[in-house]
Amino acid sequence: MENRSLVTIADHSKEKILYLLEMAKQFELNPNRKLLDGRIVATLFFEPSTRTRLSFETAANRLGARVIGFADPKATSSSKGETLKDTIKMVSNYADIIVMRHYLEGAARWASEVTDTPIVNAGDGANQHPSQTMLDLYSIYKTQGTLENLNICLVGDLKYGRTVHSLLMAMRHFNPTFFFIAPDELKMPEEYKIYCKKHGIKYFESSDFSEELINKTDILYMTRVQRERFTDLMEYERVKNVYILRAKMLENTKPNLRILHPLPRVNEIAYDVDDTPQAYYFQQAKNGLFAREAILCDVLGITLEDIIEDNER
Repeated sequence: MENRSLVTIADHSKEKILYLLEMAKQFELNPNRKLLDGRIVATLFFEPSTRTRLSFETAANRLGARVIGFADPKATSSSKGETLKDTIKMVSNYADIIVMRHYLEGAARWASEVTDTPIVNAGDGANQHPSQTMLDLYSIYKTQGTLENLNICLVGDLKYGRTVHSLLMAMRHFNPTFFFIAPDELKMPEEYKIYCKKHGIKYFESSDFSEELINKTDILYMTRVQRERFTDLMEYERVKNVYILRAKMLENTKPNLRILHPLPRVNEIAYDVDDTPQAYYFQQAKNGLFAREAILCDVLGITLEDIIEDNER
């Protein structure tokens, strides 16, 4: 039987990405359906989450599914020493699909290999976050009218930022130009720069976050410096406020510029940016509902045709 797990966005072709975006568009037109009536969605969050967990659970509920799971692993048998393999195999007895966030890189891949129940990777350490990428792509497409030939500036924590790693891999199909802006301690890992070269993705790297750069950007993707990824808190203190976007830096931008952020933010976007026309991060979070409805349906074998037919009833 085909394993329809979503572990990494790199597994998806250009055609599949555009197909999922069309599904998300249909769900934005009507998010409340009964396409997953009778299904059970398990959400296993071994790491803290607000938007991802709530949007997946809301997506499941709006599609008629029931939700089981946990948001605090301390309240589960993993606190007693149960292995991830045993937890996954146990939960597979109860659920039709497992949405999992874990602090270890590769955990989602491992989980998908020990069960036939499809796994959706809701973030594995500093590695990948494919469902965030789908809502990012949907947000980019909605605000730009295309995914092709865009200048995308990634700012902040590019070392541990799983959202930027996934976005970079997804955009390989659309001829982007990336600007990697980070301090030396948080630079884009070499493996992703090698990936860019392998796939012909143009990129420039700098530690200088300037208005000149912002003014030629289509998508400005800000990221939080993630304290939880640092073993050396002194290093965190050195870099946590290195880039702060303020409203006055947006005075001469392109009209189509939109600011994205996977959230939560700390200090990297000043509150005066919230009221500018370029700010899009809260709408971006809302788009997560539609993108994750599409992901749940696709992983469970429900097609775009099924969704359109349901809309016409």
